Amino acid sequence: MSLKYAVLAALLEGDASGYDLTKVFDASVANFWSAVPQQLYRELEKLESDRLIVGRVVEQDRRPNKRVFSVTDAGRADLHTFTTVSARPMAMRDDLLVKLQAVDVGDLAAVRAAVAERTDWARAKLARYERSRERILAGRDEADYLREAERVGPYLTLLRGRLFEEDTIRWGEVVLKILAQRSSDLAAKSAGSGRSRTAPAGSG
Repeated sequence: MSLKYAVLAALLEGDASGYDLTKVFDASVANFWSAVPQQLYRELEKLESDRLIVGRVVEQDRRPNKRVFSVTDAGRADLHTFTTVSARPMAMRDDLLVKLQAVDVGDLAAVRAAVAERTDWARAKLARYERSRERILAGRDEADYLREAERVGPYLTLLRGRLFEEDTIRWGEVVLKILAQRSSDLAAKSAGSGRSRTAPAGSG
């Protein structure tokens, strides 16, 4: 999938400037599609040129005027067509998993630290997602929200992000327990080997 459709889908939330869009991506879209601000601004220019979005200038008191964008009918039609196309399965490429694959010849302590860092990062991201969930629900329970909300797409993508981070935390905790036990076992084995080498020889 190109960045094009992620931008169009984000603009369904309402008119947004390029700066607004970077915040939207950081707060919600980032859980399923990442982009840096430069990429977003370039994509906005291309989408406007293709007439999938339209820009307008909004005057602001005491602040520079800003240009905001909204999805056109052509953009909505393009998004509709996109939803009919089969989605490719996600391909995982993760440096941390390569480190784990090589941990038996690597630095066990360093890999444990990397897994702990990833787990802590997932906890922080999950906490942010939970705050987003509370903001979306606005005091309603999930059943009421899903029944009454005009759009449920943002909630469903947020649900995917929350479940992903919850799974990452569970996985990290299991891996850290296994690596801690392995580290302990290796230390005990090394200590036992050292004692056997220094033990006095028995008399004949």
